[in-house]
Amino acid sequence: MGSLMKGVVLTGHGGLDKLVWREDLPVPTPEPSEVLIKVGASAINNTGINTRIAWYSKSVRGSTEAGATDGFAEADTKEGGWSGEAIQFPRIQGADCCGVIVAVGAGVSSPRIGERILVRALQKTGAKGVPFATWTFGSECDGAFAEYTKTFANDALPVNSAWSDVELASIPCSYTTAEGMLQRVELRDEHILITGASGGVGSAAVQLAKRRGAHVTAITSADKRDAILKLGADETRLRSDAIDKSAYDVVLDLVAGSRWGELIDSLHRGGRYVTAGAIAGPIVEFDIRTLYLRDLTLFGTTFQPDNILRDVIRYIERNEIRPLIAETFSLKNMQAAQTAFANKNHVGKIGILVS
Repeated sequence: MGSLMKGVVLTGHGGLDKLVWREDLPVPTPEPSEVLIKVGASAINNTGINTRIAWYSKSVRGSTEAGATDGFAEADTKEGGWSGEAIQFPRIQGADCCGVIVAVGAGVSSPRIGERILVRALQKTGAKGVPFATWTFGSECDGAFAEYTKTFANDALPVNSAWSDVELASIPCSYTTAEGMLQRVELRDEHILITGASGGVGSAAVQLAKRRGAHVTAITSADKRDAILKLGADETRLRSDAIDKSAYDVVLDLVAGSRWGELIDSLHRGGRYVTAGAIAGPIVEFDIRTLYLRDLTLFGTTFQPDNILRDVIRYIERNEIRPLIAETFSLKNMQAAQTAFANKNHVGKIGILVS
């Protein structure tokens, strides 16, 4: 395989110019309990762009879209990572990874070489057992925006599927985020409202909620309505529509922003709200009396127990879910791929073909 590889390196927080194509990157060496992976494909996620533009910094109060091209001048880069700590640059991003194990470190069984795998995007292994702590692939360590990557053997899970590498690479970050949210609120055959339904996590949540027998109302735009209904949503609401009050058992929110209060008001008494994103803006106003007088429960979700990706792989292998790829770019065209993602004209995931 040689000692050098090609890939895209994030050189610092800021605009698209911080994404630099390199052809002289060292191929990583798997340490004990690690595996080396030849990357087939990856994908674009909000978390990768948020990291590049330092949106996670508490000094940033605007939407992801506001800084997606040029970054945020006001960002405190000492807390630019999602964990509230500084990102170590240069960094190879890419939270999604489908590939093949080509070498193993000490303590890893050699028959694993040749396995087609998906990598956990949110890992407990690197977090060393700290409760609710997460080691994020492509953030705390290098990810899949290169020809080769490595990860902990426990976080590289075999998958048996006829899907393409790009289709499988659309799964780890978005689908496990959605599955983790639904498991946290213990969704049953209830009425759920899903915001941001055309994005990677939102479109995954539509499918995963339907496989649980839920009645799904999805918020989207008029031009994406038909695609969301084909995914399984029972009904849609436009982003400009009024949100029904006291109508839902569960709200799964990826948007937040100025209409966040309406989402809370849309819950039945005793309802549950779960979030894993705030692309329309992280700062909201909330009347705390609404929380306790209506017996609501609010969940924030990032940490994922190890069963989440295993469960999602089982759904793939049973043909209970399907991928949704809007467009595919080559790894070298990363800036164009992130521009297309930021334009929000797509439904589902934007794939990155690596090999």
